[in-house]
Amino acid sequence: MTHPAHRLSVAPMMDWTDRNCRAFHRALTRRALLYTEMVTTGAVLHGPRERLLGFDPCEHPVALQLGGSDPADLAASARIGADLGYDEINLNVGCPSDRVQSGRFGACLMREPELVADCMAAMKAAVSVPVTVKCRIGVDDQEPEEALFRLVDLSARAGVATFIVHARKAWLKGLSPKENRDIPPLDYPLVYRLKRERPDLTIVINGGVASLDEAAAHLDHVDGVMLGRAAYHEPGILGSADVRIFGDGETVDPFEAVERYRPYMADRLAQGAHLAGMTRHMLGLFHGRPGARSWRRILTVEGSKAGAGLEVVDAALAAVSDAAARKVA
Repeated sequence: MTHPAHRLSVAPMMDWTDRNCRAFHRALTRRALLYTEMVTTGAVLHGPRERLLGFDPCEHPVALQLGGSDPADLAASARIGADLGYDEINLNVGCPSDRVQSGRFGACLMREPELVADCMAAMKAAVSVPVTVKCRIGVDDQEPEEALFRLVDLSARAGVATFIVHARKAWLKGLSPKENRDIPPLDYPLVYRLKRERPDLTIVINGGVASLDEAAAHLDHVDGVMLGRAAYHEPGILGSADVRIFGDGETVDPFEAVERYRPYMADRLAQGAHLAGMTRHMLGLFHGRPGARSWRRILTVEGSKAGAGLEVVDAALAAVSDAAARKVA
């Protein structure tokens, strides 16, 4: 069964969507589905589990994204994730980094759709929560219509019902991971066609979606939209997601979001976490508003000092309020 939160989700983004980021995004939207950073099966099975996989109950609904290509390891990792309470387990078939390629997972798995299907069958057999695939439309010289549809069809036969499709090819030779996020052209119509021709599947589109207006337009063609960098750099847009995309809830302004995030920050500080690890995800909250520069400066400079606490956040909020008052005056 597909989670209704797939209507809008925030992408797994390495070094960004850690537990602090997800708790902050949850302060802005109660409905959107949040994803962890990709965690490799080796890290899940042998690494510091609490540091890598720990999350706060406030994050639900939250999905764990795995990186790997061994069905047994993926099944074991999926079981661990499900036992910890994740609402979905997702397989990364889209990341183009060199490290991922050398480990035979991520986007290079687009070339091995039978293996992906075997991995998904093993994961599905291991857990009762949904298992999903996040993929590209192809890699290198693959023909996207063939590569995407074959991967989806084989995984669907293995029991997968939900696919998140980054509507770009990944060029594993010649482009850096950063360039792979922008240079290969987007092919939204192909993803729309996938939904038309596979109507029983849940198809979520990803790649280049910069606003909720764009997300709403995509929803005329597919079941869901995944936001990436737009949600991170301008998180304030998530504050109207519940009303705009899900048709319920309330709009959360940036000041209210900080108040909602405050108990989480206080709790983490009491556990010995550093303030900067939380406030770094908030830098874009007041994007385009008076005082945004002061907000970023105070959080960055003062928040990184030893012993920094919530008084830094209060000072940054005061700077924004002062700037807004001056503009009105």
